Amino acid sequence: MKLLTTTNRYYLALVTLLFVLGTGALYVGIQHVLAEEVDEQLQFHRDYLRQHIRETGVLPPITNPNELTISRQPRPAGLGDTLIYDPAERTMVPFRVVSFSLDLQGQRYWLTLRKSLIETSDVLEVVLGVMLTVMGGLMLCLVLLNRWLSRWLWAPFYRTLASLRQYRLQQPQALELPATPIDEFSELNQALAQLTQRVTADYQALKEFTENAAHETQTPLAIMQAQLEQLMQLPNLPEGAAQPVRELYRAALRLSRLHQALTLLSKIENRQFTEARPVQLDVLVRDKLAQLQEFLEAKQIEPVLQVDAPLSVAMHPALADSLVSNLLQNAVKHNVPGGQLRIRLDAHALEIRNTGLPLDGDPAQLLGRFRKHNAASDSPGLGLSIAQQICGLYGGQLRYTFSPDGAWHTLRAQF
Repeated sequence: MKLLTTTNRYYLALVTLLFVLGTGALYVGIQHVLAEEVDEQLQFHRDYLRQHIRETGVLPPITNPNELTISRQPRPAGLGDTLIYDPAERTMVPFRVVSFSLDLQGQRYWLTLRKSLIETSDVLEVVLGVMLTVMGGLMLCLVLLNRWLSRWLWAPFYRTLASLRQYRLQQPQALELPATPIDEFSELNQALAQLTQRVTADYQALKEFTENAAHETQTPLAIMQAQLEQLMQLPNLPEGAAQPVRELYRAALRLSRLHQALTLLSKIENRQFTEARPVQLDVLVRDKLAQLQEFLEAKQIEPVLQVDAPLSVAMHPALADSLVSNLLQNAVKHNVPGGQLRIRLDAHALEIRNTGLPLDGDPAQLLGRFRKHNAASDSPGLGLSIAQQICGLYGGQLRYTFSPDGAWHTLRAQF
């Protein structure tokens, strides 16, 4: 949820609470004031009648029974409330009443004055209607004003966010953030600019180190392999030295493969492969199967290729070649002699299934670095890790599953 929406919710909750409390207090206050006004009018009229009767000695005429009644029957004195049916309104109307007694010519009379509260109710409704309308409009205006002000005040933040989304470490230019008069956003922009400068410097240093290390170690490894090959081809090589030379040669080959794999992983993680173009993986699979034909024949494996739909993925051609090569080589290397290899492609995935040795534990662990089916293998155990990094780089996912029924190993690259 956006910060603006969250802020508006709290504002609305507070304003609604104050609105309800204020409306209730206003209703009670107006009702109390109007009731006191009615009581004052009744008491004033009562005092006036008493004075008038004493002066004239005559009871006032009854023109409206709803306003004045005179009775010889005793009634409780004081103020009170009652309901009287009003034919004009066709409903029971609330009245405020005051009863009092007086003596006239030796006779005691009880007079009751009444005043309708319907006018008071009408006034109360009008006042409350006006106040509710004003308060509701004020609340709506405050919400709209707050939304507009928030968007205007937060505009520099959204511009900074857009600049960050467009920024790439591989680009040579520095991060450019728009100037803002708001101190908090200005400090944020300064901190982000300094942070990106440090990150860019670290990235460039790491990139240079990787390139230098790859270049400087590749030459000595090539020299070691060439010298060891020459030693192995010497006809007069002592018998006691032949075995150590062969072991050194195997170690040099393994070190060379490890060096190449780690260098490739480092470049992938540093996102140095910026070029991307559509690559037909089904065509690439056919080419790689042709290159692996000798290995397949040596293991007596007949691959089955099923292309439900051409699979085109936008990626660096070298990474696409590495992805398919690692997956197919893994399926061939860890297959059993005379085993099966099934490859299936559709518009969204490349799936490679092969028979192999039973697997203990979670197959997903083999996607990590230096994880191998056979610990004694000369393989560095980075092939599947490289494939997983390539899939992740282009928004894909590599899954490894194992089925004990038939010992089927399945690698599925989903794009």
